[in-house]
Amino acid sequence: MKPERRPSPAGFSTQPGQSNSNPFARAHARAAAANAEANRASGRSANTRVNTPNRQTPAAEIPNELRIPIRDFLQYMRVECGSSKNTIIAYQSDLARFCEYLRLIGKSSLAPIVSDDISAYAGFLAEEGLAAPSRARMMIAVRMLFRFCVTERILNLDPCAIVDQPKLWKHLPEDLAPTEVTRLLEAEDGKTQISCRNRAILELFYATGARVSEVCGLTLNRMDLHSRTVKVMGKGRKERMIPIGQAAIESLSAYLNGVRPLWDKHDSEFVFLSKNGKPLDRHMVFRIVQQAAHMAGIVKRVYPHLLRHSFATHMLEGGANLRIVQELLGHSDLATTEIYTHVKPDRMQAIYTQLFPRA
Repeated sequence: MKPERRPSPAGFSTQPGQSNSNPFARAHARAAAANAEANRASGRSANTRVNTPNRQTPAAEIPNELRIPIRDFLQYMRVECGSSKNTIIAYQSDLARFCEYLRLIGKSSLAPIVSDDISAYAGFLAEEGLAAPSRARMMIAVRMLFRFCVTERILNLDPCAIVDQPKLWKHLPEDLAPTEVTRLLEAEDGKTQISCRNRAILELFYATGARVSEVCGLTLNRMDLHSRTVKVMGKGRKERMIPIGQAAIESLSAYLNGVRPLWDKHDSEFVFLSKNGKPLDRHMVFRIVQQAAHMAGIVKRVYPHLLRHSFATHMLEGGANLRIVQELLGHSDLATTEIYTHVKPDRMQAIYTQLFPRA
């Protein structure tokens, strides 16, 4: 069976390429999960200093010498690395921006690009005023493209190999206090059909620490309320099982038994539906979470991933083992989970006051 084709905003077709190996899937997982590396803007020569409007090169303007290897790279990421649709779209967009830069400096293929060009591109992105995480993500896409081309013997040398990779500062994740979580969950009282569904979504987010894409993609056959577990499909199409608590089970049961059957007009496999029977998408779920926060009177910005942060932080503060939390969150690298082990100032003060003799 032919692999499914994905939309291609940058104009790169994702027909199957010739790749048949997977030597850097681990690097991809780290990059996609955490945007953990960035290039600094160093060694930039005067003749590469350009100014350009914020636009991407249309597909018709991208020469075949660039378009074909990028197409094959994207196909490799999707088919062999199992990258999600959203990850592929992000890579397409980032590489289209790189193609625009190459056009501005007069290069129409990957072969003549040298390390100075890569460093200059990092500086160019910085001058455009992009945030450091965005620049890091864009440079990751470029690095992985060249690594793929060397692996596939499209190129002999990787110009990114000798460019410095300073680490980004790790920002401590925000989270909600337990009292704020309670207010958020209770903002939806479940008395209407829509409120019943929304309450189930909020409870599931906090009970599992699931990503928004995992909640939207949750299907009926992956949910077993009798065994108090759900199976979610995470990044790289990795499935994991997560236990759920009584509060979440009650909210989900109310929705699944009392609301969903009335809305399911198309025999859908997905758990969370709109009143028209269509699966909820990420944007709809974002609005549900933000609306609940507004009703709860929570001033800070609240979004689905904040509930994931809160789940992890509260589990660790309650004494959960770091490895267990890693499994629950679906992190491939324990270092990603370790960011949640920070001690909050109020918690630190309480411990100090309790234990230090002269506090």
